[in-house]
Amino acid sequence: MTAAATQLKVGAVVITMGNRPDELRALLDSVAKQDGDRVEVVVVGNGSPVPDVPAGVRTVELPENLGIPGGRNVGIEAFGAAGKDVDILLFLDDDGLLARQDTAQLCREAFAADPQLGIISFRIADPDTGETQRRHVPRLRASDPMRSSRVTTFLGGANAVRTKVFAEVGGLPDDFFYAHEETDLAWRALDAGWMIDYRADMVLYHPTTAPSRHAVYHRMVARNRVWLARRNLPAPLVPVYLGIWLLLTLLRRPSRPALRAWFGGFKEGWRTPCGPRRPMRWRTVWRLTRLGRPPVI
Repeated sequence: MTAAATQLKVGAVVITMGNRPDELRALLDSVAKQDGDRVEVVVVGNGSPVPDVPAGVRTVELPENLGIPGGRNVGIEAFGAAGKDVDILLFLDDDGLLARQDTAQLCREAFAADPQLGIISFRIADPDTGETQRRHVPRLRASDPMRSSRVTTFLGGANAVRTKVFAEVGGLPDDFFYAHEETDLAWRALDAGWMIDYRADMVLYHPTTAPSRHAVYHRMVARNRVWLARRNLPAPLVPVYLGIWLLLTLLRRPSRPALRAWFGGFKEGWRTPCGPRRPMRWRTVWRLTRLGRPPVI
């Protein structure tokens, strides 16, 4: 490891609802076994008490569920304003498990070697089969999950972020509650000149699940996609982006209740405040296009 890499301090934020104590303990054990300097951990109880954790792990218990982005922002603040007490923050699902002991070290080396690198998206693999779902590869060409590459977004519960990114572009959008908050941050980071990598060698084990298991999935996905476009895209691209996603949703032929919830969320996204509008520059649109995912899909 280079001298620059060893100087980088790593922290980790874990959000829990308090209903998976065994999985949380296993995750924390995998973080404690990381090579190099100790990774300081903050566990945020999102509207629930935090189960017993090992000594040295800090906890924050919130009186109500603030949603995924809100809970993670609390974790960021626990490391100081915009994470100034550390250089890198890992964000890990409480039912995940770091597959290797050198993940934190690999993060240090990656960020030290590339000053433009702002975010790393880990590969998520099923602990039993080792397989990675296509939806967990954050690019359009997702057939080979073992190929690392530059990407335009990242996975929320398996990533590392340089804390300078938060200091420069702000945290996750609290009001999103669930879905697309990562892409909102990714687009703002890319517009500020940062890069995002998908790294196949940085692995978080996580059981294979369907995102639709969340009761609010279809409504949140639709509402937040509208908010995402309204907040971040140049005006001419907003109807293009949303029209393409409307077509893709219909082609996937969801059930009637799911489609009803999706359209309800879509309407809600237009009728409700989306937060500050900061449209990305056209050169960022071109940059995203060159990276393989123009911001219309």
